[in-house]
Amino acid sequence: MSTLSFALFGNVYQRHKSTAIKQLLNALQQHDARILIDEEYYDFLNCAELIDINSVETFTGNNFDTDFAISMGGDGTLLKTASRVRQKQIPILGVNMGRLGFLADVSAESIEESIDALFRGDYSVEDRSLIRVETNGEPIEGYECALNDVAILKRDSASMISIRTSINGEYLTTYQADGLIISTPTGSTAYSLSNGGPIIVPRTGVMLMTAVAPHSLNIRPIVLPDTAQIELTVSSRSHTFLVAIDGRSGKLPEGTTLRLSRAPYMVKVVKRSGTRYFATLREKMMWGADVR
Repeated sequence: MSTLSFALFGNVYQRHKSTAIKQLLNALQQHDARILIDEEYYDFLNCAELIDINSVETFTGNNFDTDFAISMGGDGTLLKTASRVRQKQIPILGVNMGRLGFLADVSAESIEESIDALFRGDYSVEDRSLIRVETNGEPIEGYECALNDVAILKRDSASMISIRTSINGEYLTTYQADGLIISTPTGSTAYSLSNGGPIIVPRTGVMLMTAVAPHSLNIRPIVLPDTAQIELTVSSRSHTFLVAIDGRSGKLPEGTTLRLSRAPYMVKVVKRSGTRYFATLREKMMWGADVR
């Protein structure tokens, strides 16, 4: 059997989670795995003297090619990991060291068991769609695809923005709002949900548009097939607006046209055998709980 290799990413703000990191490295080393650690995370672990790292390699940027990627943090860390994996099609295992852990659903207590399961082949891999953002003006800095959502938001002003929206070349409406969220099914439980959007089961072939604080009571979330081409043109009194791609925000000038569509590749997320989406929904989100 060939040795499996792992690229390790982590949250550099969680100093008190050293026990989980030690457990992970010990479990991988017991299986003689090849371990590569993101250089920023490696430096953090070394400088904080959290662990004694031996027999590992480091990498920078997207310069890695492994069998698996492991995200040590919360859902935000997993989103950042996905932006580094990009189209490499490397399955990502998310270890939850944060609060919610909806995407990163492996608990710190079950790290060793989960690593053993990987080497036994006792797991599944889910394909999750992404939204790609293109512009007719200034390019989006960094990674242009979102696993969760793309948010068009007002910037440094009490005034709302206007977002002229067309679907497949057909005019839909002009949103007068604080912003507009376009999310994948994966992201339907994130920012969109907090603005009144519906929960959409992962791997459903749709995209969701949800307004942020719309000026009209007639505006409601709308679900589109993920084959749709969405075109947005923004005007703002501040003459600029923000585009946040999985929380990574950048400023663009008003009049910029954004084109959103399904990315041509998927992100692969590792799921432990026996993991059930609706059970996670009930446990993590307290969905349907009677709190009376």
